[in-house]
Amino acid sequence: MRNLVIDIGNTRIKSALFEGQTLLGDHSFDTLASGLGFWKEMEFEHCLVSSVSLTQEELKSVLPFSFHFLTHNSVLPILNGYSTPKTLGLDRIAAAIGAWQLAGKGPVLAIDLGSCITYELVDDLGVYRGGAISPGLHMRAKAMNKFTARLPLVELGEKPETPTGDSTISCIQSGIWYGVEYELIGQMEAYHIKFPEIKVYICGGDSQSFDSLAKDHIFVVPNLVLHGLNCILNHNVE
Repeated sequence: MRNLVIDIGNTRIKSALFEGQTLLGDHSFDTLASGLGFWKEMEFEHCLVSSVSLTQEELKSVLPFSFHFLTHNSVLPILNGYSTPKTLGLDRIAAAIGAWQLAGKGPVLAIDLGSCITYELVDDLGVYRGGAISPGLHMRAKAMNKFTARLPLVELGEKPETPTGDSTISCIQSGIWYGVEYELIGQMEAYHIKFPEIKVYICGGDSQSFDSLAKDHIFVVPNLVLHGLNCILNHNVE
């Protein structure tokens, strides 16, 4: 069974083609029009679309093929134990499901390094339990500039070799980069103490900057959300 999954974000559109659970390829687009030209040439049986900017009705008028539209009422392959499910970002639950599917079972922790850093836990019973949300790399840089009188807005560049900066700019860069790294390490250690068998999957636009954290139970999978969307689609069509 060949599936197309499409994730329409605020600034980028990502899509992937799967054969069952196997990823055949993924692509990114700046506009819906450019993606549409690409998808028209593809052969697939089922499609799922997740969108934060376009409604199902708007997409029906544009996409020339039928599709499942992800909502808070969609049937999921795991149980949702979140106390406010209608407020849960669909990308968050998709990342959690992607990690759960790749691991084959729980407990799993999905970490998405985007505008915000999100932590999503699926326990050993296959229940999504929630997690945490904190500012991402670039949000931290903007916040320090906005909420202080003299700190400049810095370009983060590559991760510094040392956490000790020798100028205001390098101190901000080191504080952001190593602050995020130590946060990640601390969160993962806390979950590992509570769930010794836990597997961790790190995704998102900044995930590859932290691939040095990967080890036997920690995996960097940038397209984790797409894996989750495909798992949801398979659950709804099988």
